[in-house]
Amino acid sequence: MANKRLFATLLCSSLLAGQIASAADLIIVIEGVKNSSGHILAAIYGDESTFLDTTNAKTLLRENAASTVRLVAHDLPAGSYAVSAIHDENDNGKLDRNFMNIPTEGFGFSNDALGNAGPPKFEQARFDFDGKKDKTIKFSFIY
Repeated sequence: MANKRLFATLLCSSLLAGQIASAADLIIVIEGVKNSSGHILAAIYGDESTFLDTTNAKTLLRENAASTVRLVAHDLPAGSYAVSAIHDENDNGKLDRNFMNIPTEGFGFSNDALGNAGPPKFEQARFDFDGKKDKTIKFSFIY
């Protein structure tokens, strides 16, 4: 009887461990990075009210710059999201701009979304993530 309980406990533990280990990832592939200086900074947003406010992003990611960069967000719950990213060439933690407020470093958004004389709206960059299977999104930087 004790062996049956032990077996049942081990079986349940194994099944739960398999569920935890199989959580889905959001994989973000950014292409067109012009050089390997600095880092790529990406933010994942869950709604329009927080879009482009990194203090309220669902997840912040950072990776060394390269011509193509792969960032992975683990254990992201199902939902609608939008991603913004910058090429922080000088590692100052922000998107640098010139005197006319035009970005001097690379940037991009999920869906390759573009705005009119400014960043896109959340809806333009929005995509759905089911949280059950890995999803890869790709976009390119603009310089």
